Amino acid sequence: MAADETDSLLVVVFDTNPVWWGQKLLGENELVLSQCINDILAFANSHLMFSHKNSLAIIAAHTNRSYFLFPKQESPPKTTISQVENGDDTSTQAPSKGKYELFCRMNDTVAEELHNMVLDSSQREVYTDSLVAGALSMALCYIHRKEKEHGLRSGHSSRILVVRGSEDNPSQYMNLMNVVFTAQKQDVLIDACILDNESGLLQQACDITGGIYLKIPQVSGLLQYLLWAYLPDADTRKMLALPPRVQVDYRAACFCHRNLIDIGYVCSVCLSIFCTFSPICSTCQTTFKILGPPKFMKKKTKKPNS
Repeated sequence: MAADETDSLLVVVFDTNPVWWGQKLLGENELVLSQCINDILAFANSHLMFSHKNSLAIIAAHTNRSYFLFPKQESPPKTTISQVENGDDTSTQAPSKGKYELFCRMNDTVAEELHNMVLDSSQREVYTDSLVAGALSMALCYIHRKEKEHGLRSGHSSRILVVRGSEDNPSQYMNLMNVVFTAQKQDVLIDACILDNESGLLQQACDITGGIYLKIPQVSGLLQYLLWAYLPDADTRKMLALPPRVQVDYRAACFCHRNLIDIGYVCSVCLSIFCTFSPICSTCQTTFKILGPPKFMKKKTKKPNS
């Protein structure tokens, strides 16, 4: 991949659900939160080193909201290596000895924002699922803003990587599908790196946008899988032997109970899906005609010949 032809924007969505990570901490888990964060930061540094034009953002999908870990939204720091090398950095923080300035600042920013997120979420109610759909929406908005600011260039590519361990929430089905089809329209790849529970929703997202879905067999080798499967961009992946596509679970979630169903009822007007029959569509308020049972005609009996 030539550095003068590639301009890649990568947004990492990281699942920071405290319930799931707490369960893994109590059990015999090969991967802890701190090690997972270090692996993601090493992967992010590798992405920035791959080309001086590459840029990066990291979003935490938490249990009650989504957070920008990098860059800071109040005063976003420069995210490309070329800007730091040209002396455009306005930060007064001195880099650590022996560390590259951009990487050191990014690692410190992520650690600081994670600390603030934990303190902020400690006063809120926690849930067993993460707001992945909201984090993906933030990622698409960030990509759209960056592309609008810098303009669309030849060789430009944007993609989203979701690192997730918690279970799916069918109530996010509609929001997630809206994000997925928007990403498909904007030519944004969605990749998924699954740590524990299989995700049927992310399988659909990766298949629709052309991304890679992979449930890693050994979580202790997370960094190796990230560098092997997710570091190359869309053009480079065509020349590599990557994991084969999985069989996608394309079950839809009903609009009434948000459960994944195999067979259901579809409104002929707005195409809403329901698991049980209803004479009135709760989405568009269309009233359906109920056909009664067919009337059976009595057979005429022939009179016997006298």
